[in-house]
Amino acid sequence: MSAVPHLAPYRDLQEFTLQPAVGNVFEAVVGQLATAIRLGVFADGEQLPPERELSERLGVSRMTLRDAIAALRDAGLVRTTRGRGGGTVVTYDGTHAPGVRPAGEYDVADVLRFRRLVEAGAVEAAAERTLDDEQRAWLSRCLADAANTVGTSEHRIADSRLHLALATVSGSALLAESVTRAQAALGDLLAAIPVLPRNIEHSQSQHARIVDAVLRADAVEAGDAMRQHCDATAELLIGLIG
Repeated sequence: MSAVPHLAPYRDLQEFTLQPAVGNVFEAVVGQLATAIRLGVFADGEQLPPERELSERLGVSRMTLRDAIAALRDAGLVRTTRGRGGGTVVTYDGTHAPGVRPAGEYDVADVLRFRRLVEAGAVEAAAERTLDDEQRAWLSRCLADAANTVGTSEHRIADSRLHLALATVSGSALLAESVTRAQAALGDLLAAIPVLPRNIEHSQSQHARIVDAVLRADAVEAGDAMRQHCDATAELLIGLIG
């Protein structure tokens, strides 16, 4: 996958994905960081933000954050080096999926319906906004990354990153959070079926149509294209999982 673009919208993606932890904060932090890694918000080989920044963003103590990062290390998602120039680096390349829930634990129809609603709404909202040059370049970069990783273990991550980028440029934190939840559940479902090259190629043509519609500010086309994209994935999953 291409290196993470150093663009302002990417920072928005991190902010929308990582929210202040509530309830069982340790488990919430582990879950949020693991989801962000599996969805490509933090890419393989990328260093996580500094402890101070992460702990403030998640609303937890540094001790809680360190315990959560230790759990991620045990799961094989990160590695940590100490000393000057050290830090925590992502080691997840999409070839394994630690912590993935069995597909049977989901109401598949509910996940797919939720995804269709929130992702179509997100791209419609994105198309209705006036995107700046950085946002437009970011979407084009994410689309290219997804196309360039077809046939590799990194494709699922690149695919998720594109969907999260589209949600981020909608300008709605709640929509971005909802799409993150939908993509996390979808990823667990997709992990239960084989990789199908023809489906991925079809998906890429749909991605191109969606991004093109957003960049042309055609909200109707963007929403229709996303719904067709979601419907195609739904047919596949319902057929293979039930």
